[in-house]
Amino acid sequence: MKINLVGTSGSGKSTLARRLAAELHLPYIEMDTLYWRPRWQGTPDDLFMAKLDAALNASPGWVLDGNYNRTRPVKWRDVDLVVWVDYGFWRTFRQAVGRAIARAWTQQELWPGTGNRESFRQSFLSRDSILLWTIKTWRSNRTRYEADMRDPRYAHIRFIRITCRAQAEALIAELKSAL
Repeated sequence: MKINLVGTSGSGKSTLARRLAAELHLPYIEMDTLYWRPRWQGTPDDLFMAKLDAALNASPGWVLDGNYNRTRPVKWRDVDLVVWVDYGFWRTFRQAVGRAIARAWTQQELWPGTGNRESFRQSFLSRDSILLWTIKTWRSNRTRYEADMRDPRYAHIRFIRITCRAQAEALIAELKSAL
């Protein structure tokens, strides 16, 4: 099974993706780990696509965590299931705020070897704030994923929209029973 979890930053897609990977005994691939380099520098697209392609081809099944819309030709080429984590705005924003506070407080490195850490200043007072990003992208992500679900180019993909925890639990149970 090849699964891509998508959704607005703060929605809980990474948490659900890690859990799905563990429950289904599949490799977990985090797109942010492939993309981000030290000092918050992104990976150039050609190298990013090559890294993503190599990660996806390294095993017959996987759980991929991340949006990066420009990667669709690679990540959705052979995907079986796209899980859209689409919780309401206030829940998503509250989760993003909680995560930003926790990361700034603990100063955890976000992606191994990058040294990238979030700070209170970056999270709450910067134009590059992840919270501002969540606010700016929540509505446009909904519009885009609703359109994707109807797009004939993606007719080969099963889409599931998760809007509450009960649906996430039901999905996990369904996928586990299919093993």
